[in-house]
Amino acid sequence: MNEELAEVAASARLAELGITLPAVPAPVAAYLPAVVSAGQVFTAGQLPFVDGVLLETGKVGATVSPERGAELARVAVLNAVAAAASVVGGVDGIRRVVKLVVFVASDPSFTGQPKVANGASELLQQVFGTRGQHARSAVGVAVLPLDSPVEVELVVEANAASF
Repeated sequence: MNEELAEVAASARLAELGITLPAVPAPVAAYLPAVVSAGQVFTAGQLPFVDGVLLETGKVGATVSPERGAELARVAVLNAVAAAASVVGGVDGIRRVVKLVVFVASDPSFTGQPKVANGASELLQQVFGTRGQHARSAVGVAVLPLDSPVEVELVVEANAASF
């Protein structure tokens, strides 16, 4: 990753990439989209919603291709970034990405969860540069809420002045 990119504001990188941070998706149950604790932001699991619509349902490796799963993980992580940004005064209030967890609703024979998770990881690195490099888990599961193919959780460190 280019060291210069680490110094570029995330809001500027989003603009360069032609990406508009979405509105925070409304919770589908009794929880908050993001919570700040001890200088870190923990997001709730985020699904690939766009304008309140779940983009796709099904299992990766069965009815959803791994490539489509990676695209959906990218959408879900944008929702997670939006949730984190909402509690720290905007995307530039995010100091660095700490941990990403990507759950992949998988056909029993599918073992490519890391490639699906790369859709989210690569976007974080594009937006945050070296500050977007993170620890990660990619977990295959039998089913996710609303039959979503992916769900993403994010832990980020907030800038001290953000909260």
